[in-house]
Amino acid sequence: MTDSIRISVDAMGGDHGPRVAVHGARLALKERKNTSFIFHGRSAEIAPLLEEYPELKPVSRIVHNDNVISMDEKPSQALRKGRNNSSMWAAIQSVKDGEADVAISGGNTGALMAMATFCLRPMEGISRPAIAAIWPTIRTDIIVLDVGATVGGDAKQLVDFSILGAALARALFDQEAPTIGLLNVGTEEMKGHDEVKEAAKILGEASGAGFVYHGFVEGDDIGKGTVDVVVTEGFAGNIALKTAEGTARQVGTYIRNALKADIVSMLGAAIAGQALQALKRKLDPRNINGGVFLGLNGIVIKSHGGTDEIGYKAALGLGYEMARSRVLDKIGEGMRRFPTLTTQGSANDPEPEAKPA
Repeated sequence: MTDSIRISVDAMGGDHGPRVAVHGARLALKERKNTSFIFHGRSAEIAPLLEEYPELKPVSRIVHNDNVISMDEKPSQALRKGRNNSSMWAAIQSVKDGEADVAISGGNTGALMAMATFCLRPMEGISRPAIAAIWPTIRTDIIVLDVGATVGGDAKQLVDFSILGAALARALFDQEAPTIGLLNVGTEEMKGHDEVKEAAKILGEASGAGFVYHGFVEGDDIGKGTVDVVVTEGFAGNIALKTAEGTARQVGTYIRNALKADIVSMLGAAIAGQALQALKRKLDPRNINGGVFLGLNGIVIKSHGGTDEIGYKAALGLGYEMARSRVLDKIGEGMRRFPTLTTQGSANDPEPEAKPA
């Protein structure tokens, strides 16, 4: 473990400007003292915020940049406009230059993926990077990918995602041989698209060293925690992610309304206060905010653009743990275990078509 984890922040990315990023960093620093920050963006907006938090200022520096990528720009347009001269690019470049261990942005997902891919480049043997989400389940936290980087995916990409997800599980959860499942419309072998069935065949033959291939899993298996890593392409993965977040908010609203229905309900809520607070934290999507860009020669975390400082703190914490656990080394180790799985058809496309998440 390094003495200090250095986090590069695109302070201008997101819906609420730099205040959320700076306040989130302050909260993250309280939990992880050996953290330092580089804030990229408009210094006139960032500097006054650091003055509000004297404990954060000594471990932070500002790199001024006026150019900000908007949330509605297309990836190709953002890359042309912001390459080398935007707060988003600068945050990523600091990782490439070795000034930071991880980059965080709440900005445009497609633009961030395009810039990260162009700047850091895909790891050798990886056709396209993926966005991985840490997903709470009945059993434990699991990993789901891809949740929005690439719409559609061939068998090669699904196998790549499996290796990346298994490496992340080993790094974050200390699992020697995580279980992998391919998301499908049923668990029977004959069901699903040809690319999913082809990926299943490849993973089944490689199962046993570094991961265990479980087989097909269905949507309800995600919440059950049936496997440690659920693999799918970005279209289905993004829908699953947004559905889960919406369901969590829906259930939370039902519970709050029920507990305020009458005096007996409110009395019960007061008695069960601690248990209800724990449930509230479990259902709060902010506490699992942060998508990991996997498959690049550097660590990039995508925060939800609309989150608050609590959610941003979670994204920063995820970035910290990624760097602390040396996830890139674990991914490299996983790829070396299965060289035949990661050397076919590497595209290394610098401008992937990304679905905003």
